[in-house]
Amino acid sequence: MAEKPGFDRRALLKGGLTVTAVGALTALPIGTASAAPIARRAANGTVAAPPQMFGTSDWGARPPSGAIVVENHKPTYIVVHHTADPGNSEDYSKEHAFEISRVIQNAHMDGNGWVDSGQQFTNSRGGFITEGRHRSIEILNGGTQHVQGANVGNHNSEVIGIENEGIYVDVDVPPALWTSLVQLVAYMASQYGVAPANIKGHRDFNATECPGTVLYGRLPELRQAVGGALGVEVREATEWPLLKPGQTGQKVLAAQHLLREQGARNVPTDGVFGPSTADAVESLSAARGLEKHSCTATMRSEERGFLGADLLPLITPAVAPGTNTEAARAAGVLANAAGVRTASLGTLNTQAWKELLSA
Repeated sequence: MAEKPGFDRRALLKGGLTVTAVGALTALPIGTASAAPIARRAANGTVAAPPQMFGTSDWGARPPSGAIVVENHKPTYIVVHHTADPGNSEDYSKEHAFEISRVIQNAHMDGNGWVDSGQQFTNSRGGFITEGRHRSIEILNGGTQHVQGANVGNHNSEVIGIENEGIYVDVDVPPALWTSLVQLVAYMASQYGVAPANIKGHRDFNATECPGTVLYGRLPELRQAVGGALGVEVREATEWPLLKPGQTGQKVLAAQHLLREQGARNVPTDGVFGPSTADAVESLSAARGLEKHSCTATMRSEERGFLGADLLPLITPAVAPGTNTEAARAAGVLANAAGVRTASLGTLNTQAWKELLSA
């Protein structure tokens, strides 16, 4: 087992920005399979140097079973995942990083029937970055296209994804992983001109625990670190919440009214996310043709009935609070919980629903 890297998370904070943001601007070597990068400048002229990245040939990848699709445009979003399986290993070695890359590729090719690893990059707990899907380093270094992966349902043509080794539902990421994550995301954002607000978690697209509550909670910090590294303004966006079986409260009650508005009349309005509420979410998701989530973590986790960013926009209609509909009752519940006068809301649009549900 490799020695645990000697970082102190408290030392990462300095003057409101993480030291890792500065580290992202430090040039590092690239793995043997990497092509020479073309450095892209942020709006203020700052260039993020490429971190060390190990290519598919470095870790002994299998050849892809089919053609690698290269999108002839830049990605809109950078998406952060956690792998969940094989858990939070204390082997921080490069050899272990290479091993998990092989394990993930085998699972994706043999278990899912995909042509290659689903994610474009993997980031180990020891801070080693490996190429996931073939050609991802080459195309990232070019800065004008991106390799299409398979890690965000219904959005794979828009995103570039990073699988972070481990499960971060109730524990924090190792400092080495955090440092390399900041460096990689800063480089991606610099190459593609992605605004920090478009650095997202998997759950911002699909109803999934991924990238874990703790790592998801650190995404504002990640955006600030990347913005600081590139010298660009960071604007936080409101996101849809994630509601899960077992939860209780006013948001669950509002969701139950919204599900009933869609015809799920057997759903109670008791504010308890029980089996009938989960069943209604599953039925509606299938009826709306929502793609099942496609990242390593969601292959290993039980996430049946989760209600989040994929279905919520489809069940939050334009509605005026106070009218005699289930959707209006949902709006009233949320307005009361937020201490807002219902009469002041006017007709709710998608953004208003998102803000009420996230309050």
